[in-house]
Amino acid sequence: MPRAASIRVDVKPALLRWARERARLREETLLRQFPKLREWEAGTTKPTLRQVEAFADATASPLGYLFLPEPPEDALPIPDFRTLDDQPIRRPSANLLDTIFDMQRRQAWLREDRIEAGHEPLPFIGSVTADAAPARIAAAMRRTVGAVAGWADLHGTWTDALSWLRNRAEMIGIIVVINGVVGNNTRRKLDPEEFRGFVLPDDYAPFVFLNGSDGKAAQMFTLAHELAHLWINQAGVFNLRDMQPAPDSRERFCNAVAAEFLIPEEELRRVWSDISGAPRRFALLARRFKVSELVAARRALDARLISRDAFFRFYNAYQEEDRRRAARQSTGGNFYATQNYRVGRPFAEAVGRAAKEGRLLYRDAFELTGLRGATFERYLAIIEGAPQ
Repeated sequence: MPRAASIRVDVKPALLRWARERARLREETLLRQFPKLREWEAGTTKPTLRQVEAFADATASPLGYLFLPEPPEDALPIPDFRTLDDQPIRRPSANLLDTIFDMQRRQAWLREDRIEAGHEPLPFIGSVTADAAPARIAAAMRRTVGAVAGWADLHGTWTDALSWLRNRAEMIGIIVVINGVVGNNTRRKLDPEEFRGFVLPDDYAPFVFLNGSDGKAAQMFTLAHELAHLWINQAGVFNLRDMQPAPDSRERFCNAVAAEFLIPEEELRRVWSDISGAPRRFALLARRFKVSELVAARRALDARLISRDAFFRFYNAYQEEDRRRAARQSTGGNFYATQNYRVGRPFAEAVGRAAKEGRLLYRDAFELTGLRGATFERYLAIIEGAPQ
């Protein structure tokens, strides 16, 4: 009698293709682990149960989904403002979906925890509408987070400026998560071409997620963009391809607010008179305001300080250099320090308190943070002993 693991099972080829495409894995990559994949997808041979289990794991697909009569319709649980060649992106990857679901679970728990602790609703969530003046809202956002005029220029690096703004956002009740992988799984990298970030507004526990695989300067714009979404109480995921927002009035509003938040037009015009003839003028702006050179150039275009032809000449050259920069970008670092970004220190502290007080089972705390056993305890000990 054959072992169960060696029995051939009936999996529709369309389901295998769905799982591969959803995982955004190249066929050649999977062929190294599953040499008969093309035959399975053609329907000429069938995989064994063990092979289907391994395939589900490799593509981050729920095993049961592979036995459905037809591929399920993957839909984002929040508005999708991503674009590709001016058309909406139809199918989100498993990595994006799992990341959003994970943040939603965290948000649901933190919302309940903060309400039980007697927290008041955050007054800035949904405090404006998308027909307000972007400059006025950007000024209100700067006041709320305490970003004084020239704040970015006070920091020596993009990383320092981003950390400062993230900390200020967390001080007013926003959880900011920055991660370039799904949880702590370094095999499941998040693609900034698919999405740069997303936002989950809430009166008590708003979450902002930044794709950590993106550059630090690009993350700065994403954070400002998602903060604007909180002010209008609008969830969404975006990618901002070619520096163009989706054809949606709310996205255009949030883009305008983010640009004004980071590079106030009045300050830009004062600086421009001194650097307009400099060969690296956008680099000078980027260094001063701690944004990417591309954002600086786009801001100059929007302020009509440069022509569209000048912008797109710079844009095309910048994209090529950006690809080389991304290839050189360093990864890694101290695991526990990284958790301040991947989990969010205020969230980890709340989960740790609840677990120690017996209000939350430790197994649930492990699931919420993605940290287990001694790793969870070690991280809590580090942040409890570290200065705020």
